[in-house]
This record gives sequence, C-alpha cells and structure tokens, in this order.
Amino acid sequence: MAPLQVHVKHAGKTLDVNLDTSLPPAVFKDAVYQVTGVPPERMKVMIKGGVLKDDTDWKKVAPKVGQTFMVIGAAGELPKPPEKPIVFLEDMDESEIAEALSLPVGLKNLGNTCYMNATVQAMRAIPELQTALSTSPHLDVLPRALRDLYSNMSRTTEGYIPTTFLTVLRQVVPQFGEVDRSGKNGILGPAGYAQQDAEECWTQLANGLKEVPGIDITGNTVSGGRRFVDQFMMAEMRRELKCDEAPEEPSTVTIEKVLKIECNISATTNYMHTGIKDAMNSQLDKNSPSLGRQAVYSQTSRLSRLPSYLTVHMVRFAWRRDIGKKAKIMRKVKFASEFDALEIVTDELKSKLTPVSSRLKSIEKERAERRKVRKRTKVAQEASSSSRPAEENTDVEMAPVSEVPGDLEEESVYRARELAELEGLVDADLKNDYGCSVTGLYDLVAIVTHKGADADAGHYIGFVKKSVFHAKSGGGLAFDEDDEDWYKFDDDKVSVFPREKLGTIDGGGEDASAYVLLYRSKSLA
Repeated sequence: MAPLQVHVKHAGKTLDVNLDTSLPPAVFKDAVYQVTGVPPERMKVMIKGGVLKDDTDWKKVAPKVGQTFMVIGAAGELPKPPEKPIVFLEDMDESEIAEALSLPVGLKNLGNTCYMNATVQAMRAIPELQTALSTSPHLDVLPRALRDLYSNMSRTTEGYIPTTFLTVLRQVVPQFGEVDRSGKNGILGPAGYAQQDAEECWTQLANGLKEVPGIDITGNTVSGGRRFVDQFMMAEMRRELKCDEAPEEPSTVTIEKVLKIECNISATTNYMHTGIKDAMNSQLDKNSPSLGRQAVYSQTSRLSRLPSYLTVHMVRFAWRRDIGKKAKIMRKVKFASEFDALEIVTDELKSKLTPVSSRLKSIEKERAERRKVRKRTKVAQEASSSSRPAEENTDVEMAPVSEVPGDLEEESVYRARELAELEGLVDADLKNDYGCSVTGLYDLVAIVTHKGADADAGHYIGFVKKSVFHAKSGGGLAFDEDDEDWYKFDDDKVSVFPREKLGTIDGGGEDASAYVLLYRSKSLA
C-alpha cells in the first residue's frame, strides 16, 4: 500500500509527513521526529480515543489522506543533515560512478548500533538473500525493511543512515531497544540505547527472515515450497547420546535444525576446527532410566546437512559467577580462510560428498597452476615487446616468437569441461536439495569482530571479501581470482583490508577478535 500524505500539528505549525500503515507506528514517530525534533521517547501523538502507542493497530486508527495528528512534546535539536548531500547513482556521470563503485557503502552509527551495522554488512555476503527479498511479492515487516535497506545502499555513494531499518528491528526485537541508564553511551542524553551482541543480532535477523520464500536455480520465488533460510542457511545436526556408565542402555538419536555451529574456546584451543570438534563431542549428567540415578553421558554431534552458507560462532563470552556478568575470552584462536567440513558430518553425508570434494581439490590445484602459467606468459610477452627497437623509418627483422611452454586454451573452455565432470559426481540427493553444499568445502566470505573486554560494550566491525561484490560474468572471469583482499566496514568508514592482515583478528587481547564467521560453499564452476 502506498504511503499516505498526512499532517502533524506541533507548536503552532502544521507539517507534512508520510504515513505507511504497513510499518509499525514507531516508524511514523521517527518520521515525525525528523520534522519536529521531538524525540520518540518523549513524544505523544494524539489519535481518536487516546495516544498512539508502538503496538497500536493502524487498522483501528484508520488514517486518511490529509488527516492531521496533534503532537505533544518538547522538541530537542533537530537531526543534523549529512555533512555532504547524498548523491544517487543516476545523477552521476560515468567517471563519478566508477569512483563511487570502487568501495561499497557503509552505514552510519546511530548510537551503539555498530552491532547491527556489522551484521547487516556481513549478510550482504549472501547475494541469494537479496535475490529472494527482491523477488518475493509478499514480505513481513523486517524482511521488507532489510530489502529496502540493501536497495538504498546500492543506490548511493555516501554512508547510509539506516534509521527506518533500526526502528523496525527494535519494534520486532524489543531487546534491541533497551536503554542504557548509565549515561555513558548513546545520543539520547542521560539515557541512550544500550550496546547489543552482534551474534544475537545475527540470530534474531535470521529468525526474522525464516518466512521469506525460497528461490529456484533461476532466482525465481518458489511459492509453497521451502523457505530461503531453510534452503541456504540452515544445517541439520544429528545428536547421539550414550550412557558411559551403562553401555547396554540404548542410545538416543535426535535431529535438529541449527543456524550456526559453535567453536568452544578453552585454555588449550588454538585453532577453530579443534574448538568446533570440542563443541560436537561433549559430556553431560542426566538421569539414567536403566540405572535409576544421575549418570555421565557422552553426546556426539555430526552434521547431516550442510547449507550453502555455514555460520560459525566463536564462543568468546562466558558467564563469570565471581563478577556476576559475561566476560570475554581473549585467547588467540586461528580461523581458516578455507574450511573442509567433511570431518564434522555424518558418515552417510560424508560418503555423498567425498567424490566431488576430492576431485574439486585436485581441480583447484590445476586452476592455480594455470593462473601462474598465464601470468608468466604475460610477463614474458610484455618484456619482449618493450625490448623491441622503436627507431622510425628503420626496417627491423623480427625474430620469430617462440612458443611459450604449456600454451593454454581459454579459461572458459577448461571451466566448462571441469563443471561437466564435477556435476556428474554430485550425489542425486544433494543435487535435488537446492541450497545445500554439494562439496562440503567452504571459503570464508564474511566476518564480524568484537573489540574490547566487556560483553555489553566494545565495538563491532564487519569484514566482507572483495570477490563478493565482484561476481563472475557469463563471458569469463570479471574479477582477479588472486585478489584475496577484503573490505572493512567500520560503520560508515569503509576501507580495503589486506588478506595478510587476517591474522590480526584472531584474538589474543582487547583488540578486534573474530566473533561470527560466514563460510560459503565452494562453487563447482
């Protein structure tokens, strides 16, 4: 439904505002704040029969075009306009567009919202999500707000102000609207919004997207089928529980869906894959029906489905009884830029993944060797051309150019041949499960880090691999595959982050530590 043009009356002035009845009243209040300067927390919007509340049903209010709402409340300082006017791509010439597109756009911090900014940027590493959001005709309020946010971010070159999305997020997930009464943080004066946990934001956002329809291989919405999150982000975990003290007691097996796998960090954890294995092999105490008492059980967990996008949560915050709050685990834990998940899957799934996984590893080595040959050939040709005499009006007898050892065909020829071979190795069940990983091999594409020692404070930063923003084109490779650098999203400050510096966010202190990692299944092409 198109927004309604209404009026608000405040301090003797009548002002025009758009009202979208498909969005929560909190979004309308924010729009009123933009023109009156009355902060939402001390604003009263009068409606028939009382005051407009954040949970008021617009259908009961039944607003009409041209309707006037009375606003009561003391105005503060009006929100400041951006230092530079926002320029949209359609208003630029070709040179300005080229410069603007060199870096993706960042998000302004609206007062302890770095947790949200980093999470939103990391989720941009899932292009299929943006496809699903843009093609679905019917979306709930949060997915619709995320769709509009990504759309607006793609159309501007300046740091974007995510006011509407933040308002909707706080409406859907009230915990993100908690106020910090300490007065140390925020932009609301004595009581600003509290800092939140980026991993909780990731989980809540993923849960809020669970009703987004899935897509097929062509990118079209699949009506009545699986949902997008179930397709591309949801793993399945098989858990087997055995009693250590009564081996004859039958084991129990459960299957559950999980949005992420965890990496436990202990005093001996040095690598991410060992922390993941520790989390999947645990012991617990529970009542044994055969022994009639509490007994020790061993729980073995293995993944029975791998999604295209696998999220790893580095469990860096633990509850400290002695201080009565969560504390950060500072230990340095190395994470992998490539992850082989075959070690943490069920035997049945492993047998399905192994043929294509093994062959893809070999093919990747061949691809790397071809890139080296092409680069050596290019350097040799450039050196040969630069050494030729350039004297005018002089006939020079050119020596025949010798063939470069290992002359290659066009890369697209090799890729087509390899793709056909690999697709022939994909298990039929996996091929029918669009959105799952058919290889079990992953590339790291996004990271959310936490800086600081306190779980309820600090600063979050997002990192996304550059190749995510430079997709391959049908006519060949549009992006240098040897470019392994990243983009660093520190709110609205965006910069290139060299691959060689990834080791600096392993942890080991109060500086930025990897907290949420997003892995993408390797492509067969």
